[in-house]
Amino acid sequence: MTPTLRDLFRCFQGVIPSIIATADATGLPNATLVSQVYLVDDRHVALSCQFFNKTRRNLDANPAVCAEVLDPATLQAHRLYLRFLRSERSGPLFDSMSMRIDAIASHTGMEGVFRLLAADVFEVERIVTVEGFLTDPLPNEEVEEISLDGVRSELRGVQIISDRINRAADLESLLDSVLDALDQYFGFHHTMVLLADGDRLVTIASCGYGESGVGAEVAVGDGLIGTVARERRVLRISGLDVSLRYGRAIRREAQQSGSVVKPEVPLPGLADAQSALVIPLALGDRLIGVLAAESKLALRFGEWHEAYLEVIGNQIALGIDRMQERADESVPAEPRQQAPPPPKKPARSRTLVYYRNDDCVFADDEYLVRNVPGRILWRLLKDWRERGRTEFTNRELRLDPTLGLPEIKDNLESRLILLRKRLEEKCPDVRIVSTGRGRFALEIAAELRLVEK
Repeated sequence: MTPTLRDLFRCFQGVIPSIIATADATGLPNATLVSQVYLVDDRHVALSCQFFNKTRRNLDANPAVCAEVLDPATLQAHRLYLRFLRSERSGPLFDSMSMRIDAIASHTGMEGVFRLLAADVFEVERIVTVEGFLTDPLPNEEVEEISLDGVRSELRGVQIISDRINRAADLESLLDSVLDALDQYFGFHHTMVLLADGDRLVTIASCGYGESGVGAEVAVGDGLIGTVARERRVLRISGLDVSLRYGRAIRREAQQSGSVVKPEVPLPGLADAQSALVIPLALGDRLIGVLAAESKLALRFGEWHEAYLEVIGNQIALGIDRMQERADESVPAEPRQQAPPPPKKPARSRTLVYYRNDDCVFADDEYLVRNVPGRILWRLLKDWRERGRTEFTNRELRLDPTLGLPEIKDNLESRLILLRKRLEEKCPDVRIVSTGRGRFALEIAAELRLVEK
């Protein structure tokens, strides 16, 4: 039975490079490797037009092409006999292919050099399975392990996520419960949420990593995550390691030819990730943040996950926005004053240093936090030292002009979460504890030496 293009969907995930063969007007052949053949629909595929000048000239003279693709689960080879139709330099297909290439280029420091010139569209005239290519196919259980099939119903999944968002008491519990649901019900074991803060994204919650990574930053436009934030569109990459090696190979060639390239952008998360699915969290034109999932399996995420998580991403964006708006409900206008706590012998001593030029705070010579969270922490610590205060409100922070919070959508709640988690990881003797909606307390279990530079 002749397979269809849909039957070969694993071959189009970019896990194993494909071979394409063309010929010029005289029949002289030329073969080259391409990182990915893109599935367009049931009758068409596309190739990225980037550097292959010989292939480009051959297509202009002779539209017949043969592409050999491999199934990464079974290693079975299939040959696609194609006919070149057209080159697209704009439109949905071009944008989708270009975004994937731009993300890899940005990550490997090749932005502006490694880019899509056109999406070459081909009609598939015939599909031939290469008989005798394998003597012993892989066992079925290994194929099933990297299957792209969804294991939960879409409706049930939306219900679970929506219920957790609605039940969340605050932003921190909302993010943690959503990531836990993705881990528990969908097997997405490595996920993170980064929230927009000006021209950067800051990791505010994560699941499945040895260290939480909270506080890690990505500039909008940099790498996979930054590209998704800039474009506000979903990015799914299978065989990530293959794509990055391809980009790095182009980078080396560019360096050897004397071209100036940017430094590679480190990926927050798994160092050995093989696939990634990155979802923008947006409300209209306003970027809330990014939801990123990654896996050590090359074929972990498929079209089903892409469409499904986009719906869930909209739910999360709405939930985050709602939580940030209601964070100050039922809070008195003035903070409650209290007497200094009775003296007690601290368990240890710590030195916290605040640098005014970039609002950076170090705890015992180790980086803790910077920017707005750094200003907030230093303001709380000075109030504690000078006035003996330990209880504060979100509202008073919003009314404090020295903190420089934006008048609209200041993301104060997320900044407090970031500060709380960074203290738990790097300076556990200083804690920020919620005491009610829009209220929190500062708990200090060490002798603090505060230094300002």
